[in-house]
Amino acid sequence: MAHSEGFQKLAADAKTRIKEISVDGLKNLEASEKPVIIDVREESEWNAGHAEGAIHLSRGIIEQKIEEAIADPNIPIVCYCGSGNRSALVADSLQTIGYTNVFSLEGGFRAWKESGLPTQE
Repeated sequence: MAHSEGFQKLAADAKTRIKEISVDGLKNLEASEKPVIIDVREESEWNAGHAEGAIHLSRGIIEQKIEEAIADPNIPIVCYCGSGNRSALVADSLQTIGYTNVFSLEGGFRAWKESGLPTQE
């Protein structure tokens, strides 16, 4: 799905304030710290397949539900969407709320699958 120019600008702006992590970086992070993986896509996308072990908090509700799901604002969190843009917006929001160790997965779920990491339906 092609993103509008305005959305691309919004995501690019968020990416100036957040940390992105590659699939390889995620693998290294998982070896040293156990991050919480959050799928921020829509429910229909989640139901079609998602990263094994991920929790689902869509972009539309994550700010309302994050403190219930993850009380510790310092725990490592890796957000992903389809390609890495929505998750960048979420990572930016979570940092504003006070979460200090948030990443957006570069390439999103597409990169996850291409790397051969486990998925589930």
